[in-house]
Amino acid sequence: MHADRHETDVVVIGAGPVGLFAVFECGMVRLRCHVVDALDEVGGQCAALYPEKPIFDIPGHPRIDAADLVRNLQAQAAPFAPTYHLGQRVERLDKSDGGWTLTTSRGTTISARAVIVAAGVGAFGPNRPPLAGIEAYEGKSVFYYVTRRDTFRGKRVVIAGGGDSAVDWALSLHDVAARVMVVHRRSKFRAAPESEARLKALAASGAIDLVVPWQLHGLEGDGGQLSAVTVTTLDGEVRRLEADALLAFFGLSMEIGPIASWGLSLDRELVAVSPGSCATNLAGVFAVGDIATYPGKLKLILCGFSEAAMAARAIYPLVHPDEPLHFEYSTTSGVPGSA
Repeated sequence: MHADRHETDVVVIGAGPVGLFAVFECGMVRLRCHVVDALDEVGGQCAALYPEKPIFDIPGHPRIDAADLVRNLQAQAAPFAPTYHLGQRVERLDKSDGGWTLTTSRGTTISARAVIVAAGVGAFGPNRPPLAGIEAYEGKSVFYYVTRRDTFRGKRVVIAGGGDSAVDWALSLHDVAARVMVVHRRSKFRAAPESEARLKALAASGAIDLVVPWQLHGLEGDGGQLSAVTVTTLDGEVRRLEADALLAFFGLSMEIGPIASWGLSLDRELVAVSPGSCATNLAGVFAVGDIATYPGKLKLILCGFSEAAMAARAIYPLVHPDEPLHFEYSTTSGVPGSA
């Protein structure tokens, strides 16, 4: 078969935590998987945006860093030998004999009996502050997410924003960076109350500088390296903050992209599914994780894991119509040999 044309049982769209677990659950019922993701690495937002951020609600793990969770999930799926198509986006989803054919932005085509859409929030990117010349600093001393805390060790860091990301990273970096300065346009933050209380306690002790109510105004530096960030008040007062790095946390712009044109039943850019199987309105197409919606839906990774298990078992009779599926616990079945 030509390298750019493939056939499999299931295509999983999205290689985030829920997509990776969907590979495992499909493998447990002898379904072969190919996985497509627009990012160049597996893990979705956990890998791209906050690999060192701790997660506390994964069963059996009182605390686990996002990157470690991704590594564990990839290792858990590995016995089933999934094929990954990374750095490419699914552009087309077309009905074909016995299933569906997907075409990616690189021209790869994959035919499958079923599709699991685990695309999270869809394509995402940062909301950039409107600062002149900011592009020259991006990736060098201006960042929109943190992949390694140690990158900022001994540096003067300005953190801009008032949500959970800004507050959480201020709390995380204050004992690594030489100085942390948090810029927000008002004194009230949109973060968890406990986190905001910790932030203000650290500010009261002098461990963190709260620069409120101010907002970003300009950047100073050379060759992509910041030397200062200027901030301003609504009255036009300007202040200069000497800094080596700026972390701008103004949220993500998200869109589901081509998924919107596939004929799926959508509810506010989320895919409506049956809660018992995660089936969509298109026969053989399922949706799990943050992109799926139904009454009572909770956007939690652990809920996505459950949805992946339900979808895999709903797909089984589509691939093996003449073979009944006998439910077994993993302690009884073990991990079946990879297909």
